[in-house]
Amino acid sequence: MRIATKSHEEWIETRQKYIGGSDAAAAAGLNQWKSPYDLWVEKVNGIAEPVDNEAVYWGTVLEDIVAKEFELRTGKKVHRVNQMIVSEEYQFMAANIDRKITGEDALLECKTTNAFNASEWRDNVPQAYYMQVMHYLAVTGYSKAYIAVLIGGQEYRQFEIERDEKKIAELIEIEKAFWQRVENEEPPDIDRATNVIDLQYPNSNGETVMIEDLDTVERYIELGEQIKELKKERDFMQTLIKAELKDNEVGMAGNYIVSWKSSSRKSFDTTRFKKEQKDLYEQYVKESETRTMRIKEVKQ
Repeated sequence: MRIATKSHEEWIETRQKYIGGSDAAAAAGLNQWKSPYDLWVEKVNGIAEPVDNEAVYWGTVLEDIVAKEFELRTGKKVHRVNQMIVSEEYQFMAANIDRKITGEDALLECKTTNAFNASEWRDNVPQAYYMQVMHYLAVTGYSKAYIAVLIGGQEYRQFEIERDEKKIAELIEIEKAFWQRVENEEPPDIDRATNVIDLQYPNSNGETVMIEDLDTVERYIELGEQIKELKKERDFMQTLIKAELKDNEVGMAGNYIVSWKSSSRKSFDTTRFKKEQKDLYEQYVKESETRTMRIKEVKQ
């Protein structure tokens, strides 16, 4: 089945109803940026952390350039597939592929990344993207995928990935189990820090509940104390280093270069502006709500 959407907003709304290729690694707990819990909240409640719109914009702009470079280097022709493809066998799986290879049972994914990530692409594609194309091959039935990547705006690499039935079968089972949690509204375990909790519960209701996991609360307090002690020690090390540098801007220590440079910055004096231009300040002040978590011990 293929689904055509009329706008980006409609595409986002439709995508929420399926596991897409970029969701595959998250569903398996192998995406360093998004946990299974994050993905579950996104699919169940439509809540997701804000994306870097600048990165998304340039990724979209450069996608066509990467596709054209692939054509130049391989002699193959590609074309867009402006529809969402839904698996006939597994109705929760969908694919939005970047390009279809014309006359070939294959697809092309176009990627862009910054120079700091070059090492991740040295010998093969990062695991999250490998799982993405395996997901796409599962949905489309194609026999292979190509991935072309532009690194740092100046280095091009491409990879050919054959269909792996064993990996696909494993991935389908993982996604099937995850989607069952979505349908049952049964959240996965929270296995890492996530800001989606703040988005999921933005306002407090004034009620009091009992927290059953006392160990977590006590460990949180213990870690806080350790962080304070470590910060005190680190600040002391910084003081000792500065004492050695004195007026000098740069110091050498083994293979390390230590710099302590003078700089200046301008800041807006909010307190003075509020005092001297109170009416104008009130016109531009923006009020927002936030929740702050604090823990205090109740003496018995």
